[in-house]
Amino acid sequence: MIQTSLFDLTGKVALLTGASKGMGKAMATALAEHGAQVVISSRKLDACQAVADTINAACGATRVHAFACNAGYKEQLQALVDATRTRLGPIDILVGNAGVNPYYGKQLDISDEAYDKTMATNVKSNLWLVKMVAPDMVAKGSGSIMITSSVGAHGPSLTLGTYNISKVAVIALVRNLAAELGPSGVRVNAICPGLIRTDFAEALWNNPEAEKRAREQIPLRRLGEADDLKGLSVFLASGASSYITGQALTICGGTHMRA
Repeated sequence: MIQTSLFDLTGKVALLTGASKGMGKAMATALAEHGAQVVISSRKLDACQAVADTINAACGATRVHAFACNAGYKEQLQALVDATRTRLGPIDILVGNAGVNPYYGKQLDISDEAYDKTMATNVKSNLWLVKMVAPDMVAKGSGSIMITSSVGAHGPSLTLGTYNISKVAVIALVRNLAAELGPSGVRVNAICPGLIRTDFAEALWNNPEAEKRAREQIPLRRLGEADDLKGLSVFLASGASSYITGQALTICGGTHMRA
């Protein structure tokens, strides 16, 4: 009999940051649809709860649970991890999707405060989170960690320089963690989205020029949508990607096929 459970996440516990909308919401939806018990988090509990209610109604079961957490604060991340373990048990899947970009402009003009916030939230907080969650995975001898980077990691920008630096650092972080955790059976990968039609990136896509560039320059001739992340998240969380670790998987419609 042919087995069709390659993408089955039944019995798995997943924790996501930055999951009340956009790509995080899409990935949480996909993981729940494939059987995982999921904890979603963002700064606003009401937004997370609304998402959880919607997904649970669609699944016909309570698979998604909401928790308020500002990923920039270590104590809030620890509370999130502790609450997940108390409610659902050890964590099998981690998606570090929370990120910030408080500054848009020349890197030479960025303030120390904006630089520090960008690097701390996008890089250091993900290291904190992995350090908190990895013991569960090491104890089981398996687990999957995904951290959101960006195609911005692959080149310079006149307006998003520090953000891009933080995303390069995410890829380096992923590679080091993959090397350290690999012997314990834990996989760590980076997701590098291109231009995705989300609120976070609205300034980059919500104008006629961006739409024109998308139609002319993106090989698939369209902007990305949050739902384009669903399949990749399930793939990386499941046994289908059991021999993939330390990679930066680019989902961009073909714009960075040589990265």
